[in-house]
Amino acid sequence: MAEQIIHLHQAAPAKPAEGAVCNGCGVCCALDTCPVGRLRFLQIKGPCPALAWSDETQRYHCGLLLDPGAYFPYLPAGGKKLASRLLARWISAGSGCDCSAETLAES
Repeated sequence: MAEQIIHLHQAAPAKPAEGAVCNGCGVCCALDTCPVGRLRFLQIKGPCPALAWSDETQRYHCGLLLDPGAYFPYLPAGGKKLASRLLARWISAGSGCDCSAETLAES
């Protein structure tokens, strides 16, 4: 893999080991756009436009999952919860870190 520089919030947690529980580090979404993001934003490489930093939780979240209506404005009001569940399944949210990138902290 070619070297690539990404910029993340300085308080972002360190990337977990591949297969470990996601901690919201944001590395995967800053590098590549997930299948849902590819369709919604018509891009392959990151950073994903839906990658959202939370000051409250001090981690990154997927805006597509948190507020699908903001990114898919034609969803009916009652369909947002279902859309979020379907999107989570499609991107395999909650199944562990699938990012094999190695990270280096800035000094």
